Amino acid sequence: MPPVFFQIIIKQMNGAPDYEGSTFQSSHDAGVARVDGGRLIQSLPYTVDGLAHKLIDRNDAMMPLVKDYITAFEADIINLLVGPLAEAKYVHERDNEPFGHQLVNWHTLENYGGDSDLALVREYLQSFSASTERQEGKLDELFATACNFVIDASNWQAITRLANYILDTDKAIISCEEVVSVIAS
Repeated sequence: MPPVFFQIIIKQMNGAPDYEGSTFQSSHDAGVARVDGGRLIQSLPYTVDGLAHKLIDRNDAMMPLVKDYITAFEADIINLLVGPLAEAKYVHERDNEPFGHQLVNWHTLENYGGDSDLALVREYLQSFSASTERQEGKLDELFATACNFVIDASNWQAITRLANYILDTDKAIISCEEVVSVIAS
């Protein structure tokens, strides 16, 4: 996978304008920060199924590229799910409740924030396949993968370090290199 560059923009909590006058949409109002960039796929095809069939039908040599595209597509969805799942895990731990993909589902995930991320996941899924069954199956698969990522103890420690860093910083922007440094420490 190619490197993905992003930055975390910290919302000013004192009512001052955000970095360079950018405004947070209503879906960001409850959050402390938002991620700018960070996706492997910048524009979605009408359907991934259709794109894959069209490319492979024309040229078998395209198969590795199609597989790489689908991997990037799935990685973007998992990355978009990790934030809201991390918030859900935090709430469950704070309330002394168990957490897992059998206990938290797609519909309840909306209660934990990350509305803009979840809206993007919906766009990805609609672009994945015209079949609602295939969309739901892919969501179940990727949701479980993202949840298992968040549950993993070392990943959770890194997520917690980053969250604490974001809450404690006085910076308006945190670069992806800085995030990598915090997570690796």
